Amino acid sequence: IGVLALQGAFEEHQECIEKATGYKTVQVKKPEQLDGIDGIIFPGGESTAMGLIGTVDGMWAALKEFTQAGKPTWGTCAGMILLAERCVGGSAVIENGQSLIGGLDVLVCRNYFGSQISSFEMPTPSPPGFEDGGDYPGVFIRAPAILTVGDDIEVLGKVVATPCRQAAVVLRELETKIANGENVIMMGVVDALERENGIKYVDVKKEEKKDASADEMGNLQLPGAADGTNAREVICAARKNNMLITAFHPEITDDYRWHKYFGQMVKESK
Repeated sequence: IGVLALQGAFEEHQECIEKATGYKTVQVKKPEQLDGIDGIIFPGGESTAMGLIGTVDGMWAALKEFTQAGKPTWGTCAGMILLAERCVGGSAVIENGQSLIGGLDVLVCRNYFGSQISSFEMPTPSPPGFEDGGDYPGVFIRAPAILTVGDDIEVLGKVVATPCRQAAVVLRELETKIANGENVIMMGVVDALERENGIKYVDVKKEEKKDASADEMGNLQLPGAADGTNAREVICAARKNNMLITAFHPEITDDYRWHKYFGQMVKESK
């Protein structure tokens, strides 16, 4: 199994997958290193840095061809963003309306859960077939959230969480664009500060409202705010055929169930 090693927690993933499955791993830094591997993991890290580094030697084209060939692919945190067709909150993984790798009809919000110092752990659903042991300890580090998925995406886990202040402003702008009938593929960071009477964060609090129809939402319905707060039910794990995504960091826990699940995907693909 290959682990994309442009940047991020690739060594941790190698250790976990080897302990969980016994499979050998290889660090993938160049397109030719994709030859002979049976699956690949895109680790957590910094999606913008990965996006810039990977443009040098045709890496993105090679990875896109690899995933489209049906090889098992797992993106965690920043790696999840690489596989998304839509992204809000700013990222270098989508250029001119086209994702560098993509393949999954999902809309992700970058840094939904906050900055590095806002990192936390919370119970999340365990992977299918690995429910023994109860909830999975999801570690969220500057993590994205999946806001919506296409009809062909299997949702594997959801959590209820409040977006950070920056993400809340991004989501408010996104909802405005959707209400105006725009088809949002990529949206950058939105200024979250008020500067008229000193600098402070924009206060964003959703009011409870009736569900809008699909037509009113421009074929894209965001998860609604709960109970007059800004908390939302967001997706933290999903799958489509050979492609798996998780918003959290399973490589920095001692619970190897998600790595075992991916190892099972690789085994079944051969």
